[in-house]
Amino acid sequence: MKYDVIVIGSGPGGYVAAIKAAQNGKKTAIVEKAELGGVCLNWGCIPTKALLKSAQVYTYARHAAAYGIEINGDIVAPLDKIVERSRGVADTMSRGVAFLMKKNAIDVLAGRGRLAGEGRVTVTAADGSEQTVEADHIILATGSRPREMPFMPIDGRRVISSREALTLRELPESMIVVGSGAIGCEFAHFYASLGVKVTVVEYLGQLFPVADADVSKALERSFRKMKIGVMTSTTVKGVTVVGDKCEVRVEGKKGEETLSADVVLSAVGVKSNLEDLGLEELGIAVERDKIQVDEYYRTNVRGIYAIGDITPGPALAHVASAEAICCVEKICGHEPARIDYTAIPSCVYTTPEVAMVGLTEKQAADQGYEVKIGQFPYTASGKATAAGDRDGFVKLIFDAKTDKLLGAHMMGANVTEMLAEPTLAKTLGITAEQILATVHAHPTMSEAVMEAAEAAMGHAVHL
Repeated sequence: MKYDVIVIGSGPGGYVAAIKAAQNGKKTAIVEKAELGGVCLNWGCIPTKALLKSAQVYTYARHAAAYGIEINGDIVAPLDKIVERSRGVADTMSRGVAFLMKKNAIDVLAGRGRLAGEGRVTVTAADGSEQTVEADHIILATGSRPREMPFMPIDGRRVISSREALTLRELPESMIVVGSGAIGCEFAHFYASLGVKVTVVEYLGQLFPVADADVSKALERSFRKMKIGVMTSTTVKGVTVVGDKCEVRVEGKKGEETLSADVVLSAVGVKSNLEDLGLEELGIAVERDKIQVDEYYRTNVRGIYAIGDITPGPALAHVASAEAICCVEKICGHEPARIDYTAIPSCVYTTPEVAMVGLTEKQAADQGYEVKIGQFPYTASGKATAAGDRDGFVKLIFDAKTDKLLGAHMMGANVTEMLAEPTLAKTLGITAEQILATVHAHPTMSEAVMEAAEAAMGHAVHL
């Protein structure tokens, strides 16, 4: 069978690449060994957000009296029902991808794909049968999986990864989360919301290390209000399962100590899925667990491309999708705009939410910028006050010489939905004056973006 384009992997990078190729008139196939939609739709972004929504609803119900609502009787949050809903959401999205494949006349080849030479892919099905297909262009989009550390071997029962955390059958009494990136923070918040005693252990000096320092401090305060323990600048030396408990040896500000919990969640990052792809045989360049590509995602071997988590860019679903479109448009003879990696948005779906784009205050200073900073607290927002969600703020960082936006860092209700405005502003080089001159609807949470721009220019009205 000969195709124009074959995509290996059907996550947010792979299935978008396949659809774009088909829309451009290319005969396309996609190879997938598991569920359509990849990790994001089935074991990552989507089911995690479903869990977090259930936790948010449970929290609202428990605090209904604050909104003038009386609920008589016990409020319970059975984990099995919450997980069942989450899996149903994931299944719905996966079926949606299957529909898109059919709609766009894309052949779905079930099995593990492996490069079998120039322009060829061998697909091994679950029953061991093989078929070899050919294409002028092969796009690798195999994604990543939870990274396993030698001092913390994952057994899937007591020491778990994010995948097992999505489908626990019963709530543990206590949990230690190792790593405070987006995955670690979201699961810490989810399980603490349901009453689990959670402790987060982070090797670096602040919670959610990639965030602006002000966001990190605010998130830590929020965690401590939920009685989540936070241990930063702490190294995990080893994890040992003893009976029904995990003993975690750590070294931190207090020296060495041993923590105990029912479950340990390893959230220390991801590893690229590069094994058994045939990269070595073809001489495809790999460095530090990433396939090396150019600005249009071409590898050093003609006709083979790579996108998403297996390349050096940020391991985010929306980045993979953007790379897919850029890659395919170039294959189809167009001249797509290159992705601006300085304007990649990032979100964490705790409550309050965290959203950010561009440089942090420290990064801007380290790069020699003279900055102007505007910050607007949710306590001064009418919409946030009416919604009962006054915990949060918007912080905008501008270049003092040009007034152009360098970075936006937000924490609070709905900030993940508000992030598009500063992302667009960062992409287009919008200034503080242009933001504050744009009329924002009232009352909205997004007014805080305008108010922060006003504060940066010294024109704050509501502060």
